[in-house]
Amino acid sequence: MLPEEFLKVPEVPEGRVEMPLMPLRDLVIFPTMVIPIFVGRSFSIRSVEEALKRDRLIFLVLQRDRDKEEPTQEDLYGVGTVAHIIRSASIEENRLKVLVQGIKRARLIEYKKSGDYYSAVVEIIQEEEIAPEKLSSEAKAYIRSVKEQLDTAVSLGKQVLPDLLMLIRDLEEPGRLADLTASILEIKSQEAQKALETVDHLERLKLVHQYLQSEVGLLEVQSKIRGVAREKIEKEQREYFLRQQLKAILEELGESDERKAEIEEYRKKLLKLKLSKEVREEIEKQIKRLEKLHPESAEAGVLRTWIEWVLELPWNKATKDRYDLEKAREILDRDHYNLEKVKDRIVEYLAVKKLTRGKSHAVQILCFVGPPGVGKTSLGRSIAESLGRKFVRISLGGIRDEAEIRGHRRTYVGAMPGRIVQAVKQAGTKNPLIVLDEVDKISVSFQGDPSAALLEVLDPEQNKNFVDLYIGLPFDLSDVFFICTANRVDTIPRPLLDRMEVIYLSGYSEEEKVFIAKSHLLPKLLPEHGFKDGQVLFTDEAILEVIRGYARESGVRNLYRQLSSILRKLALRRLKGEELPFRVHASDIKSFLGVSKRHGISEERPMVGIAVGLAWTEIGGEVMIIEATKFKGKGSLILTGSLGDVMKESAQAALSYIKSKAEDYGIDPDVFSSVDVHIHVPEGAVPKDGPSAGITIATALFSLFTGRDTRTNVAMTGEITLRGRVLPVGGLKEKILAAKRAGIYEVILPSKNKEEVLEDLPSYVREKMNLHFVENLDEVFKIVFEEIGL
Repeated sequence: MLPEEFLKVPEVPEGRVEMPLMPLRDLVIFPTMVIPIFVGRSFSIRSVEEALKRDRLIFLVLQRDRDKEEPTQEDLYGVGTVAHIIRSASIEENRLKVLVQGIKRARLIEYKKSGDYYSAVVEIIQEEEIAPEKLSSEAKAYIRSVKEQLDTAVSLGKQVLPDLLMLIRDLEEPGRLADLTASILEIKSQEAQKALETVDHLERLKLVHQYLQSEVGLLEVQSKIRGVAREKIEKEQREYFLRQQLKAILEELGESDERKAEIEEYRKKLLKLKLSKEVREEIEKQIKRLEKLHPESAEAGVLRTWIEWVLELPWNKATKDRYDLEKAREILDRDHYNLEKVKDRIVEYLAVKKLTRGKSHAVQILCFVGPPGVGKTSLGRSIAESLGRKFVRISLGGIRDEAEIRGHRRTYVGAMPGRIVQAVKQAGTKNPLIVLDEVDKISVSFQGDPSAALLEVLDPEQNKNFVDLYIGLPFDLSDVFFICTANRVDTIPRPLLDRMEVIYLSGYSEEEKVFIAKSHLLPKLLPEHGFKDGQVLFTDEAILEVIRGYARESGVRNLYRQLSSILRKLALRRLKGEELPFRVHASDIKSFLGVSKRHGISEERPMVGIAVGLAWTEIGGEVMIIEATKFKGKGSLILTGSLGDVMKESAQAALSYIKSKAEDYGIDPDVFSSVDVHIHVPEGAVPKDGPSAGITIATALFSLFTGRDTRTNVAMTGEITLRGRVLPVGGLKEKILAAKRAGIYEVILPSKNKEEVLEDLPSYVREKMNLHFVENLDEVFKIVFEEIGL
C-alpha cells in the first residue's frame, strides 16, 4: 500500500486561483501521480519556498522549449497540474529535491513574475467521475484492455511498483485509470502533454491505450531480441552478451545513428553532383539498398565501396584550359629541346580551342613513337602544364587482362574499377591529361585483349559514354586528353593505331645531346649531388667524349646515368679535400668511366664480301655489318644471324639479281651452281627483320663474286626488287644519326626518300653528311666500288 501521507490530498479551491508556478523540462505531472523533482533554477527554488509558506500547492506546467532558461507565457503549454508538495530537501547548494503529488488539472490564465519567483492565475478544470455502473460498454472494454495490456507489459519486463500496479488493477474510473497509466509509460513529453490536455475521460483513456499498445509492441520486440541474443551467447560472458544484444537491436531496427549519418553524408554528396537523371536514380537506388542491409554483411561492404567510388568521381569538376599560346610554347621549349613537330601540334590544338572558345571536340589522341630516352613521357607532363591540366600516367607494359582497362564486375571478390577510371579519380577532374605509356607492349591472353578495350577509350565518338564494368554507369571521357607512347608501331593493333595521330620522335644527334646535357641534364644533376652552379665545369669535348664512348644510344637516358657517375666520383673527391671548382676535360673521362665502348666500324679496312648496313630498332638506329662467303657446294643459300622471313626473302632477291646480271658484271654464270653461299649478320642473339637490308646484302654478294674490296666508310639502306630498283624505307633519320655516331659520314639512301630526309634532318647534320640518293643497284655499286666502270 502507498504511505498514508501520500493519500492526504489537500482541498483545492474551485474557480480561479493564484499560486506559485514552476516550469518543467521534459516532465509532465498527472493528477494522483507521486514523483520526485530535482529543482535547480533559482526562480523555481523560490516558487517552491513560497508554496511551502502558503498551502504547499504549486502549479506545474511543461515548457515548450527545454533549453529556454527563463520562459515567457508563450513558452509554456496552456494546461498543467496543481500539485501538492509532500517533502522538500536541499541536496546541495542551490539545488532541491521535491516530492510532489499531482491533484487536479488547471488551465493557465495569467503568468507573471512576483519578485524573484513566478506565479500564475489558473482555472481549475473540474472533472466528474462516472460511476462504474453507468459506464458504457466501450468504456468498460477499454478499461479491461488497458489492464490486460499493462499486465502484458509487466510480464515482458516493464518495471512498475507492485502497490501502484495493484491500485491500477482495482480502478474502474476511466479518467483516473488513464492518468495513473500515463504516468508510468515511457512516452515523449509532448505525447504526455496531449493526454494531460484531454479532459474527456473516455477520449483520454483511448489515447493512453494507444500509447500503451505501442510500448507493449516495443517490449515484445525487445524481448524477441533478448531471446535471439541469448541463444547466440549462452556460453559467453555478460559483456559479450551486451554487445550481441546491441547487434540484435541494430539487426531488428535496421539502422543506427552512425549509419544514419553515413547514409545522410552519401545523400549530401549526391545532391552536390550534376548528373543525368538515369545516373542519379541508380545511385539513389543503391544508397537505399545499403540503408536496408545489415551493416556487417558482406554485400553492404561491397555496396559501400561502390557508392564511395561513384561519389568521388569528378562527374562535373574540370580544370579550365589555358589558351595562352606564347606561355604554352615557352613551357614546351623550357623542358624539351627540338621536337618542333610535337610543339607545333600542341600549339595548333590550343589555337583551335581558343577560336572555338573551348567547344571544339577535335581529335586529341596523340601517339608519340620513338626510341627510349627521347622524352616521350616527360613531354606529356609538359603538355599538361602548358594546358593547365592535371597529369596522370598509366603504364600499360605487360598488361594482359582486359579488366585492367574496363574494370572488374562487382560480383568478384576484390573487384576494382579499371585503370582509366582510377586515373580520372586520381586526377580529381574530368578533363585530365592521361599518358598511356608503352602502348606497344600490351599482351594478349586467355583473360582477353586489353587493346580491344582501349578501342572504346580512345574513340572520341564512343568514349562520351564509357562504361566501366565496376562502376556500371556511363562516364564522359571525351574531355580527357589522351597521349600514348610507344617504341614501335608494328606491334600496335591496326584498329587501335587508326584511332591515334602518330608523331614520330627521332633520336638525338651528338650536337643535340651536348646541348641537352649542358642546358637540361647538368643543371638538374648538380644540385642532386651537392654541387652549386659553377663548382663543376664540363668542356664540350668532355661531354662529347662521354656521348661517343659511353652513351651512343638514341636517347639521353644513358647519358644522364654516365654524368651522374662522374658527379658521384667528384663528390667523393670533394669530401677528401680537393679544391673547387672541378674541371672535367675529355682526357679525364676514361679515368671516371673506364674503357670506352665505342666500335670503330669506319676504321676497318676494305674487305671482300662485306657491306655496312643501317637498321632501325625500337631503341633507335643501328649500324650492322653483313658478311658473305662462298665455298664448294651445290648452289645452296645459307642464312644465319636470327633473321626474319622478310630479311631472308631480301637475301634471296639479292642473290637472284646478281645471278641475272652475272655476265654484265663479269661473273662466270656457272660459278653459282658449284658453290654454296653463306650470308651472316653478326650479333646472332638479336632478332633482325625487314626489307631495308636488301641493297646491303646485294653489295656484299657483288663484292664476294667480283672479288672487289667494299669500302667500310660508307653505309646504306634500301629495299631492292628483282629488277635492281631501290625502294623507299622508313626510320631514315635514326639510321643516319646511327651512321654519324659510328663515324660514318657517307650514306646511300633511296631517291624516293630524299624530300623526307631533307625535311627531317637538322641542317647541322646534313652539312656533315655526304648523302647519296639512288634509284637502282648499279648506282650503289658505282659509289661503293669507285673504280667499277659499269
